[in-house]
Amino acid sequence: MRSFHRHIRRAALLMMLGLIFTFGILLYTALSVVLYRHVDQELLATAQAEARRVEVATGVLREFGGSDDDDDTDERLIREASRSVVVLSPDGIAVWTGAAVARRPGLAQILVGRALQGEVVYDTLETGSGSQVRRISFPILRDGEVRYILQTEASLRVVRESLQMLLGLLGVAAFLGLVAAWLSSGWLAREALLPVEALSGTAEQITSPPLDIRAPVDASYVEFQRLAHVFNGMLDRLHKVFESQRRFVADAAHELKTPLTAIRGHLEVALQRARSAEEYGEAMLTALGEVERLIGLVQSLLTLAQLSGKRTAMDMKPLALEPILREVASDLNVLAQDRAITLTLAVSPVPMVLGQAGRLKQVMINLLDNSLRHTPTGGDIAVTLAATESTARITVKDSGPGIAPEHLPHLFEPFYRADQAREKGIGGTGLGLAIVKEIVEAHGGDVQVESEAGKGAVFSVSLPVTGE
Repeated sequence: MRSFHRHIRRAALLMMLGLIFTFGILLYTALSVVLYRHVDQELLATAQAEARRVEVATGVLREFGGSDDDDDTDERLIREASRSVVVLSPDGIAVWTGAAVARRPGLAQILVGRALQGEVVYDTLETGSGSQVRRISFPILRDGEVRYILQTEASLRVVRESLQMLLGLLGVAAFLGLVAAWLSSGWLAREALLPVEALSGTAEQITSPPLDIRAPVDASYVEFQRLAHVFNGMLDRLHKVFESQRRFVADAAHELKTPLTAIRGHLEVALQRARSAEEYGEAMLTALGEVERLIGLVQSLLTLAQLSGKRTAMDMKPLALEPILREVASDLNVLAQDRAITLTLAVSPVPMVLGQAGRLKQVMINLLDNSLRHTPTGGDIAVTLAATESTARITVKDSGPGIAPEHLPHLFEPFYRADQAREKGIGGTGLGLAIVKEIVEAHGGDVQVESEAGKGAVFSVSLPVTGE
């Protein structure tokens, strides 16, 4: 596994090395061009001065009175003109080689051709001692034609020494730059990774709930402050999940314990002494009732477990809601009549929804059962079905005691009951509304509740329509 700290340091070194290398090449090239251009300019000035002397000596400048037709006279005058140049004839033969000039290789034919066209030509030569010289070939014109080619040279020792000194300075600068980059990158990596180390330390301290430890958010950089806030937000969400899970397990254990305790009590009472068959039968019926309640609770837990978490895809089909509502209302109307509760159904034409009929029927049964359990005798429950722009809306309104505002945000949590729901005589497992929420959300809809204490409650289910 690679270390990000080392990766930062290696990246800084490579970047610094690349910058120094690029800068060195540019600086070396620029200085080389400047030095060679300076040498070429000095050579050109020297060649022009020597060419004027040759021209004067050979009578090219006519005011000096020289003869233009006598080549022997020209060569004699050239010898007298300068001792530091080489003068070539147009065919490349040396007419004059000054005493102060060392013997050099002849000019290449391609360069001779360029010089005969009137172009000033430069070339670089290696000497026997290993040094280099720069040579200029300067054409001397007469009547528009090249009469002679004058050559002179200059040593490149200063240029070479200057470039070698530059290379040495660049090497020292590169070494110092790399050392500085290595040290500064280590400091920068430590500073940059301090918040990450803090987050790692916080994460290592978290071993089990409660998740009450939070990472510090006083980082020096905005990005790490945001990372700390996101990390703490994740811990908050995990804390809520663990608390919800803990509460769910405790509530489930409590709900399971109650019927099991009742069954155990009835059986112990029945076994304390000999009893008649009728008494044993009554005890068995009581225990059977508690078993039925236990089975219903377990079935609700299994349903909630199937719906929550990562939901599996349901086999949904386009279906009409009106037949489902009428069937559920007809089935539960018997219970409503037993308690003298008026159950009414108002249906408006709505498009079909994409859903599973069995699950949607379970939603309506749970909502109506909840309303029946909390509506007093003589009350009324109104079920309506209407359409909005893109949803089908089902509302269940009862005339019960209502729900206090502090209970509304938790009403769809498993096993949550408002205080008035905990009175004796009111059944239920506390899972019905949680199952309603999971089923509705699995259908792409949402469920809401509105209530005030003493004014009943209104549950609303919105489902997306298919447009058919």
